[in-house]
Amino acid sequence: MVTIRVAAADGKDGMSILEHLLPYGDSPPLHIHRTQDEVFHVLEGEIRVKLGEQEKRFGRGDTFVAPKGVPHTYRVESKTGGRFLTVTLGDDFERLVRAFGRPAQRPGLPDPAGPPSPEAIQALSKSAALCGIDLVGPPLQ
Repeated sequence: MVTIRVAAADGKDGMSILEHLLPYGDSPPLHIHRTQDEVFHVLEGEIRVKLGEQEKRFGRGDTFVAPKGVPHTYRVESKTGGRFLTVTLGDDFERLVRAFGRPAQRPGLPDPAGPPSPEAIQALSKSAALCGIDLVGPPLQ
């Protein structure tokens, strides 16, 4: 579940702040942001991050940067899930969330959906590319 806390259009600098609430094991495909650095700030839980060739773990209160042009992904490692903020300048990532997301049906996380279909992966890849993000590898296992 992603909540847009500050939209890029809200200020003059185009800063976007999104809050992510994710279940244990959640991991997006390895990807590259072509136009934006992405700052992460962990609010709850533990996440394992692959940033370039390095892997590190981050927990509550930790902040790190995924620089534009560097492949990265994460995996939520805490059994209770994770919650973090992402901060970007510009609206590329925010546009992807708006384009590919769907409204929450109720508070909290949705029921697990299982692995995405090939069609869903293709749709995500196409939407991401239109937002300056290239999917370059699998999620973390």
